[in-house]
Amino acid sequence: MNYCIRRSIETDICAFSLTKVQILYVLQCCVFSLSLLDESSEYAPGKLVRSSSSDIDHPNMSLRTMVLVGKTGTGKSSSGNTILGRKAFKSATSSISVTGECRKETGEVSGRKIIMVDTPGLFDTDLSEEELKEELSKCINMTSPGPHAIILTIELGPFTKEDLQTVKKIRAVFGKEADKYTIILFTHGDHLTGGMGIDGYVKRRANDELRQVIQQCGKRYHVFDNTKMNDRLQVVDFLDKVEEMVVRNGGECYTTSVYKDVEKRLREKEEELRKHHEKNLEEQKLKLESKFREEKRKLEDLKVSGEEKERKSKELELLEERKKMVMIEYERYYDEKITESRQEAEQTVFPETVLKEMANLSI
Repeated sequence: MNYCIRRSIETDICAFSLTKVQILYVLQCCVFSLSLLDESSEYAPGKLVRSSSSDIDHPNMSLRTMVLVGKTGTGKSSSGNTILGRKAFKSATSSISVTGECRKETGEVSGRKIIMVDTPGLFDTDLSEEELKEELSKCINMTSPGPHAIILTIELGPFTKEDLQTVKKIRAVFGKEADKYTIILFTHGDHLTGGMGIDGYVKRRANDELRQVIQQCGKRYHVFDNTKMNDRLQVVDFLDKVEEMVVRNGGECYTTSVYKDVEKRLREKEEELRKHHEKNLEEQKLKLESKFREEKRKLEDLKVSGEEKERKSKELELLEERKKMVMIEYERYYDEKITESRQEAEQTVFPETVLKEMANLSI
């Protein structure tokens, strides 16, 4: 089964004609419930499954990976915050990139678990080659095995040659096939005046270049007023459009040979880190056992009687309790490290992969 589908608990329902996106959720819940009865299922009773950092917390909830791309100052970070309903990313209205590096945040919105990746000005700012290499690698790592939605943010206003060049660079990195997974998110919706909606704006104000970009993205677009984070209707409507796009794509995330290669490397790195942390835990346990064994031996060797004997007995009990508490803390610490192995692996730069993508940026 495709890894993206497995992670999302998606079902092959794209052949159905849906009038309401909500039907998708009901079907997903039903299919998941049936899978619990299947003894061969990895979720079957008696089978212990260690959840990785990227697993779904609630199995009946759709998982959607989204990446925010666009020119610096178009409101990528603000849009991510609006979707998640909190200030997860640093944001400001300016042409200077506030997001210095790729950031990944998660949240539960409108019945979905969302992984949101915010990107710095990867495609239009003066990053050094080394910085570009590192951030491009993080972007690919954090969205691996591939995004369900590429959110292209465009500010309402004149669509310039610089805007078009940025879009071309984004398209060069992700590939033409990514158009099927891209939705345009217009920002600064508060600039729409006189009762004009986004459809009217596109019809009357969009120039030929912008119309072409909209056409390439399957005429999928939406508008946000990021000054109104509490307007959850705009978010639900946007996520419904994303869901319709995901259904059309068969529930699969966008992937390429690069993503497949990166996912394979990430899993290997994650496993390597997991084993490393497990080994460290066992070593710490052995050291701890030895330390407490020696302390216990010293106490037991003391020649005492009467009240001193009773005191020694209490000290031995306290020592045993302390050993248990320290053991529990070590297990908690390393279990957390093991759980976070995926995030740790995502910080790894894979030079060969990045060089392929950087070559695409030279357009």
